[in-house]
Amino acid sequence: MNVAGQSTVFGRRKEPHTVIIARGNEIRHFTIRPWAAAFCGSALAAMAIGYLLATSYLVLRDDLIGATTARQARMQQAYEDRISALRAQVDRITSRQLLDQQLMETKVGELLERQTQLSLRHGRLGPLLERTESDVGTPPAAATAASAKSDKRADVTDAQPQAYSVAGVGAADTRPFSLWSTRSDPLPSDTAADRADRLFVSINESLKAIESQQLTRITTLADNAYRNADAISQALEAAGLPVDSDFGKSDAGGPLIPLDSSMTFDSKVRELDEALDALDRLKTEARRLPLANPAPGRSVTSPFGVRTDPLLGTAALHSGMDFRAPTGMPAKVTAPGIVVKAGWNGGYGRMVEVDHGNGFATRYGHLSKIDVTVGERLNAGDVIGKTGSSGRSTGPHLHYEIRHNGEALDPLRFLRVGKKVAQYL
Repeated sequence: MNVAGQSTVFGRRKEPHTVIIARGNEIRHFTIRPWAAAFCGSALAAMAIGYLLATSYLVLRDDLIGATTARQARMQQAYEDRISALRAQVDRITSRQLLDQQLMETKVGELLERQTQLSLRHGRLGPLLERTESDVGTPPAAATAASAKSDKRADVTDAQPQAYSVAGVGAADTRPFSLWSTRSDPLPSDTAADRADRLFVSINESLKAIESQQLTRITTLADNAYRNADAISQALEAAGLPVDSDFGKSDAGGPLIPLDSSMTFDSKVRELDEALDALDRLKTEARRLPLANPAPGRSVTSPFGVRTDPLLGTAALHSGMDFRAPTGMPAKVTAPGIVVKAGWNGGYGRMVEVDHGNGFATRYGHLSKIDVTVGERLNAGDVIGKTGSSGRSTGPHLHYEIRHNGEALDPLRFLRVGKKVAQYL
């Protein structure tokens, strides 16, 4: 009784709490003092009260909630502004790329259009150049530039391959045409747009140079054609022979209308065409005239005019020109025409007369043989017979006459003109 009474006091427990933990065969125990238990409980109670007070404060304070909301709104707006700025920057870059692409396409379109023009010009120049080579040839004034002529013609006719080099714009390492070698090397700071701009400028300069060479060449050819036509016209007029009196003369007037490049090219081509037409017309007229030598390389034994008759010894009119020639030498007609007489004709002996049109006719006398018939059409240089001494003659020779509307003319005048214009015909 006393033991039990000593260990128990009302409202107070003298003995500490003992905690026993058993884990398998191992048994652990520790003792919790009353003051330690009271301290832990007080701490937990204080933390709970503090948490509740803080939570209540945060929930009940509207300004803190508003500040938090405003801060979140500002952050969201800042993010949206940044996103908008980035989107605008992307749009500007995209717009610049589109603008550069459109500009590039426009420039390429212009170059392709000029290439097409050069192609069309090349097609038009080909026949004109062939015609010019056959009509104009190499005039005396341009004899020293004979080699340069072929080079210039190559410049004009090669315009098309150079124009096709526009297709190599996008190939930076493929350099198929000469302007790459003349273009300055790109700078390290250059952008692709800068290099493309310089490339387009170089191509434009190259195409302009080709166009300028074409126009210069056409102008030169037209000047040569007019020069040749003038030389033929002046030679014929100086000899008193008929020539187109309207050549090189024109009465014109009107307002001045500037031409663009395409109109300039068409005008130059038209001018060249007109010059070639005028030259062809004069050549045709000159080729109808008996300007060639019927006995090339043979000396003249008796000229045209008054002379001492070889048989009678008295003064007489010699209506032609005698060329020393052995019997049997071919006698050639001096211009195209039609045979109107072929046979024996009094003092002429065996004679051939050829009508050349426009009242001009030639006679070939004292032949030993006639190789043509009346009505036969001849070309210049065709053989009409063999020389001899038939008829009223003292020896083998060729008697040559030129008549206009039946009147005898001095053949020497025609031979001199023929020698002057032979290089143009």
